[in-house]
Amino acid sequence: MTAGVRATARIEARDDGRGGTSLPVLEGEGPLAPRRTRAHGAEARVMLVGAMSGPLGGDHLTVEARVGERALLHVGSAAATIALPGQAKGEARYDVRLTVAAGGELHWLPEQLISANGSELSVSSRVELATGARLVFREEQVLGRAAEEPGRLTSRLTVRLAGRPLLDQELSCGPGAPGGWDGPAVLAGHRALGQLVVVRPEFEGKPVAPRLLGEYAALTPLTGPGVLVTALAPDGLRLRRTLDEALNALG
Repeated sequence: MTAGVRATARIEARDDGRGGTSLPVLEGEGPLAPRRTRAHGAEARVMLVGAMSGPLGGDHLTVEARVGERALLHVGSAAATIALPGQAKGEARYDVRLTVAAGGELHWLPEQLISANGSELSVSSRVELATGARLVFREEQVLGRAAEEPGRLTSRLTVRLAGRPLLDQELSCGPGAPGGWDGPAVLAGHRALGQLVVVRPEFEGKPVAPRLLGEYAALTPLTGPGVLVTALAPDGLRLRRTLDEALNALG
């Protein structure tokens, strides 16, 4: 039996003491290749580049990013991530572990995750924020490529602030997922879903009011200095447009 790939990428951002952000740790393995790109003011920027196809069945990929006090980090990806069936048996795993210190700021804005037919993928994203940390976290998933049924996708997102839960939710879609995932109470037949989590200390004293963002998107304040935007769309392009508009509206 072919074993799946095990690989980890690590990113660490620190205040460089000169008004910028340094990257003392920037390393990857196998299909995970983080690359430094041109900084934007005080913000360091990193692009995740896929050096191999995947994740495939049996793979276990992990991305870890740590943002220190007063450091600013923006992480994106060069292309969409496509979950594919592989020679190894069992589901693939993709873990994201993010930590932001007080006064630090992280923008986590990767491209979309596509669940291809026949794939099995479990995504776990865990964010640990200190009091005073700032976060913009975007997650977008597309179920199947063009005219294709999706694979099975399970996604859990947990955000903790000062050790206390701010958000903890899980969704399973595709073959083998709990019944009703494609029904009117969940995806309502849509094939693109996404969420945007924004955490800012100023939201504590001036909460953002809940509101609808069109027919299939909503902004919901969290119990704490954060907001959650959830959105459905018929395709990835319209999903991205909805989330971008929501982020622009938050300023």
